[in-house]
Amino acid sequence: MPRTPAENERIRQATREQILKAAMDLFFTKGYHATSIEDIARLAEISKGLLYHYFKGKEDVLAALVDVRLNDLLVVMNAAAAKSTPAEQIRHIAEGALDDVRRQPEVFRFYLNLFTQPRLDPIVAKYSQKLMDEQAKQFEIQTQMFSELGVANPRQRSLYFSSTLQGIMLMFSTYPKTYLLDAVKAQVIAEFCEED
Repeated sequence: MPRTPAENERIRQATREQILKAAMDLFFTKGYHATSIEDIARLAEISKGLLYHYFKGKEDVLAALVDVRLNDLLVVMNAAAAKSTPAEQIRHIAEGALDDVRRQPEVFRFYLNLFTQPRLDPIVAKYSQKLMDEQAKQFEIQTQMFSELGVANPRQRSLYFSSTLQGIMLMFSTYPKTYLLDAVKAQVIAEFCEED
């Protein structure tokens, strides 16, 4: 019996995710330039020809990884903006970031690695800059939330909040078995999500 269109779409989506996961792992461990299309296909357990059916080349794979991250960021920020109070909005951002790193610590490490790649590499720099530009836009939205919360210096508070979350995510992604994420998450929520 032939597959249904829904089954075909599910298979296509699963294969695409398999390719992206393999590429992320290899870009992180070997670096973007040291990773070949053959490496990605081998780790994804597909043929090189099938990989080219999904992506034009290695840069297209990197672009897709960045687009996935941007979409994830926008989903969290849009859901936060839909909350009724600034405290609920900020809480949603904290919970979204920390729950995401709990689910996928390797994803956080990959994007951190992408941010810290040398700026001399024009391909990696282009996608790193794309991520930084969107994060800068979302930082302004977050700062407005802190302003509406009534804090004395919303930009500084927003920067401190973002720095705190980044530090927590780095620690958890480095020590996922021993880091007390739930306790630290509760502390972040208590510190940042109280209305003045």
